Amino acid sequence: MFPELNNLLNTTPDQAEQGKLTLLCDAKTDGSFLVHHFLSFYLKANCKVCFVALIQSFSHYNIVGQKLGVSLTTARERGQLVFLEGLKSAVDVFFRPQEEPHPLQFLREANSGNLQPLYEFVQEALKPMDSGEAAWRCPVLLVDDLSVLLSLGVGAVAVLDFVHYCRATVCRERKGNVVALVHDSGDAEDEENDILLNGLGHQSQLILRAEGLATGFCKDVHGQLRILWRRPSQPTAQRDRSLTYQYKIQDKNVSFFAKGMSPAVL
Repeated sequence: MFPELNNLLNTTPDQAEQGKLTLLCDAKTDGSFLVHHFLSFYLKANCKVCFVALIQSFSHYNIVGQKLGVSLTTARERGQLVFLEGLKSAVDVFFRPQEEPHPLQFLREANSGNLQPLYEFVQEALKPMDSGEAAWRCPVLLVDDLSVLLSLGVGAVAVLDFVHYCRATVCRERKGNVVALVHDSGDAEDEENDILLNGLGHQSQLILRAEGLATGFCKDVHGQLRILWRRPSQPTAQRDRSLTYQYKIQDKNVSFFAKGMSPAVL
C-alpha cells in the first residue's frame, strides 16, 4: 500500500471502514496502482479478500505485492486470499463438462448476461468462517476490472446487478467492503460504459478517479487523482467532498502533491 494515499484518505489498515463500496476509475492513464494499493491495504488489515482478477496473472500481482510488503502466495496458502485468475479460467471453462459450474460460465453460453455463477463464487469465497478456522477482520471483494465484462459481451445492467448482489451480501449482510475498477474509455458513443460508470458512481461512498494530464506526458508528473467522498445520508450541502492531487509513480511508492506543486517544478 502507499502511505501517502492512506494519509489523503485519512485511513490506516487498523482503522479500515466497513460496509463501503469504493469505485476506482481511470481515464487516459493506467489506474492499476490503485488496485495494488487496496489489495495490499486489506491484506495488511487482516481482511479475507476475494480478488476477481480479469486483467493480469497471479504472478504479476504477486510481484507488485512483494514490493508493497505483502505476499499473495502466503496469503492464499493460509486462506486469507481467494484469487480468481481470469486469464487462466477463461480457457479452463471451455475444457470442462458443461454441467460443472464455473465462475466464468457466461463465456460459453449464448446468453452471456448471466453472472450468477460468478456471484455464487464470491459468496462462497467470503462465507463466514467456521469456528475452527482463522478469524479475519471482515470480507472484501476486489475486482480488476469490471470493464472487461463489458468487452466480453455482458451488458452494463447485468454487471450492475452483479455488483448490487455483491454489495447486499458483502457490505450489508457481512459488513465488508467492495472495491472495483472501471475504465473510462472517454468514448461518447460507448453507452454501456457510461451506464456502468454512472450506476456505480451513484452507489459508491468513495470514488478515486485517476486521469492523464491534459498537457500530455511528463516524466515528473504521471497524472492526477480526484478523490470524491459521498455521504448519501447527509444533507445536500454536506453530502459530497472532493480533492484533486497530482501524482508520480515510483518503483515502490506513489508520491502525491497539490496541482502545480511537483518538486520538479519547484
